[in-house]
Amino acid sequence: MGNQVIKLSTADQEKLKNMYKKYAVTPPPYATFSAKTPGFVVTIYQSGKVMFQGKDADTEAVKWGTPAGKKQAFPPNTTLPKGFSDWSVVGSDEVGKGDYFGPLVVVSAFVSRDQIALVKELGVKDSKQLSDPEIIRIARDLHATIPYQKATLHNPTYNKMQRTMTQGKMTAIAHNAALHALLDKLEQKPDAILIDQFAEKSVYYQHLRSERDVVRDDVYFSTKAEGLHVAVAAASILARAFFLKEMDKLSEQAGLTLPKGAGAKVDQVAAQIIRRHGQDYLQKIAKVHFANTKKAITLNERRL
Repeated sequence: MGNQVIKLSTADQEKLKNMYKKYAVTPPPYATFSAKTPGFVVTIYQSGKVMFQGKDADTEAVKWGTPAGKKQAFPPNTTLPKGFSDWSVVGSDEVGKGDYFGPLVVVSAFVSRDQIALVKELGVKDSKQLSDPEIIRIARDLHATIPYQKATLHNPTYNKMQRTMTQGKMTAIAHNAALHALLDKLEQKPDAILIDQFAEKSVYYQHLRSERDVVRDDVYFSTKAEGLHVAVAAASILARAFFLKEMDKLSEQAGLTLPKGAGAKVDQVAAQIIRRHGQDYLQKIAKVHFANTKKAITLNERRL
């Protein structure tokens, strides 16, 4: 009998509840949800921890995240090959995963060893240290300097995919699509690929088990990858610029400025949108499985 415990975000907890709601049973103390399926029992606790128990617990848990205490299968930062920052590398990063409004955008970008100095000269660094205007300016220069490919899950597509898969799986599929498209058009083979780590390597490839063409050769995974090679920093800036452009477009369509993130301000704006356009309109501009949807509906009802 397997027993696995993982930690899930509020958004993924809601996804799990929707997935297994037909098997729901009375939850035990300190739990918010429990379901008993033919192969396993899953329980969500108030702490955010999720326990899978039963013969299929191990295989089911890996679909949702990394079991607590399990060592990462990818090399830690210190074991990247010597001189890696000077290699010709494809970097891949995503933006929008934690934002209620707007799409999920993945960009894979290639920086050859002879372009590293130029790309740094353009101002490329960790995107979190840059303002939105700086990101837009640098992205414009990168567009004319390096090859890249993006994969965008616009909200209608994202919401449709989310009905049958986790956000982690969608993110992995988008990364693989961007990487595959970029490698197909490159004339020069990169020395390596570096993905800004959002899932353990084994989980990442588990997410892609049903995909036909999976990029596997010379792939590295690392947290804080923007600081390990400028290619990841460039990919992050390009992805952020595309996300900002899309947010401006969606704001214009909705008739009000859509805030980033998933905080209380987002709840208030989502409630305004429901009043103006109806609840179904959120499918076009938001990741509706986030808890913000229910909060916005409640805020709107209080005003009726």
